Amino acid sequence: MAYIPFTNEQLIRANTVDLVEFLRLKGEKLERCGKEYKLIYSDSYGKHDSIMIHGSTWFDHKNQVGGGAIKFMQQFYGLPFPQAVQTLLGADMPKITHRASETMAEKEKAEFSLPPENKTMFRVFAYLTKQRFIAGSVVSHFAHAHMLYEDAQHHNVVFVGLDESGEPRQASRRSTSSFGISFKGTCEGSDTRYSFAHYGESDKLFVFEAPIDMLSFLTLYPHEWQQHSYIALNGVYEHALVQALDRRKQLQQVVLCLDNDEGGRDGAERLRDILHDKGYDRVSILSPCHKDWNEDLKALNGQQALPGTTSRRKQVYFDKVRQLTYLNCRTDKLTSQLRYAYKNAQYRYLAEYALAGSAYFMRVKDEKSGFVALQNRLIKSYRGYSDKGKLAVKLHELSQRFKLAIADVKRPGRTEEQSIETAKKLYDLADQALRVSTELELMQPVQEKTETEEEELDEDYAEFDMSYG
Repeated sequence: MAYIPFTNEQLIRANTVDLVEFLRLKGEKLERCGKEYKLIYSDSYGKHDSIMIHGSTWFDHKNQVGGGAIKFMQQFYGLPFPQAVQTLLGADMPKITHRASETMAEKEKAEFSLPPENKTMFRVFAYLTKQRFIAGSVVSHFAHAHMLYEDAQHHNVVFVGLDESGEPRQASRRSTSSFGISFKGTCEGSDTRYSFAHYGESDKLFVFEAPIDMLSFLTLYPHEWQQHSYIALNGVYEHALVQALDRRKQLQQVVLCLDNDEGGRDGAERLRDILHDKGYDRVSILSPCHKDWNEDLKALNGQQALPGTTSRRKQVYFDKVRQLTYLNCRTDKLTSQLRYAYKNAQYRYLAEYALAGSAYFMRVKDEKSGFVALQNRLIKSYRGYSDKGKLAVKLHELSQRFKLAIADVKRPGRTEEQSIETAKKLYDLADQALRVSTELELMQPVQEKTETEEEELDEDYAEFDMSYG
């Protein structure tokens, strides 16, 4: 698609389009969820409801990626940047063919009600204790609290989330059958601000992805468990966690006990960042030895357990950072070096030149030490959950950062503050070049998996003073 010189006003207007109203016009199915909207859609992999939208911003909880309206058009519809902007500005609105009478109406949120309760819970008790190895005393505790029961129609186990007054506001179901495809889902009309939980008197809150994980953890670590608080998020959504912390001020220490896989690790990092932004500084991550806490429980009972998995995206990115070699920065050649590497898609060299330039403009005594410190900074600050965009989106971002860096490097004279700003732009360019290189490698078939520890390159430079970013 030909280059289109959009004005800043046009880009701002496109990126702040109300996605809810826009998607209604596109005929997409939306469901209100508190102050946000859930996008419901289907593809060849099935039905999805992980994308939450609020005004012009969105977040996909399944793929751990989000942003503004332009990025949504690129990610969800696969549009190149110019076409995404044009579409949001209304250039191709007449092409929409959805019929409003059938698809544009928002689905009214159903009234919440618990599934009818079975007279007994023999099947649920057997499933949780015999198949899942959860302690009978733990199951009985939540059953007596009317937070766990067997539904009458399908004999699913039902996990109930209560509000502050003890009223049911949310429920999730999971099948107890050992045959066929396992069923699990949230009951219609549930308030996602509440979830299956136990609240004690201490200041510690343990956070899990699912009720089975939470019950498994209590079985593994039963000593005085009722003193602490525990919550199951039914995924990695933060709504119930934030609500719990807002309503229970004694909770100051949060332990994120999500799954030991890429989704769980990314989710834990994202939740930790959200909590840090809200002022919670006592946040830690505790991972099971196997894929999740119930797999740990299975292994303890002599059953074959699914292993945990590392994040290949992180492994590749960290490896690329560690492979960077320090190059002595010559400012008279830096612009031409950056241009040549960018033009020829030599992303490693682009990152090396940019990072060396960043160390130079930081005006440190030992530029090589500064280079190593910047490598450490790249590793420490990298978040896999925010790096799930498509290659086209990353290439566009690289183009923007390249232009900003080149323009700044060519500045004839600069103050100390301007020099630090130049260093930051070059650091951002190096980071984006590595992200593009990582995405390209991830697109290739996997031949061999290697484990890479998230360690610092050189302990001597761990405390190197970085005053920007």
